[in-house]
Amino acid sequence: MSSRLIIAIDGYSSCGKSTVAKGLARKLGIHYIDSGAMYRAVTLYFLENNIPIPGPEELHDYVYDYSDVLRKINISFQFNPVSGFSEVYLNGRNVENEIRTMEINEQVSHVSAIKSVRAHLVKLQRDSANEGGLVMDGRDIGTTVFPDADLKIFMKADPMVRSERRYKELKSKGIEVLLEDVIQNVVGRDYEDSHREESPLRKAEDAIILDNTYLTHDEQVEFVIEAVRKLALSNSASS
Repeated sequence: MSSRLIIAIDGYSSCGKSTVAKGLARKLGIHYIDSGAMYRAVTLYFLENNIPIPGPEELHDYVYDYSDVLRKINISFQFNPVSGFSEVYLNGRNVENEIRTMEINEQVSHVSAIKSVRAHLVKLQRDSANEGGLVMDGRDIGTTVFPDADLKIFMKADPMVRSERRYKELKSKGIEVLLEDVIQNVVGRDYEDSHREESPLRKAEDAIILDNTYLTHDEQVEFVIEAVRKLALSNSASS
């Protein structure tokens, strides 16, 4: 198998894609990038700087040049030895916690539907592969960012289970939120992500489905590890 192993993990919101991707990257000893965190960081910048965010119904007729704004946004990942994972930085500032709020949740799908934003971040995501093998999770990694990825996983789970997981995560961080609001957000993001014009969320034809509704974290990571093993055996047999 190539030393530049690319694993793409896509799926619905609150499926635990990032958690699985992090655990997988740690086990395989390769780089991990949370593409969703990049869109969240851009969303945070837009909100903090009063940059207009068009709704789904406004996209076609909305005229705004985001070029200058995007040039002012620097997104990087730095490894945190305490957590054992990379955290996202926006213009040199750690925003790992700030980008996980409900306010960001409610706007990130709108921002990610903007064509120029997607084009800018897709380029950054592709460039990251130059550093060697990596695991990247998001909505369009296996279909748009890395259509030739060595392994593609598509994650899904029951919407109510996903909502409850997200609700517990927010509460654990001290964020006051109603379960009903989380459910509405999850369902709404599913629709927007699947119906947007630019790189909609969809399963790549060669992706392996991972339904984690009733799986533990360890079981999910082992599922993907087994897929990596099978890929390695297949490559060895054909070489």
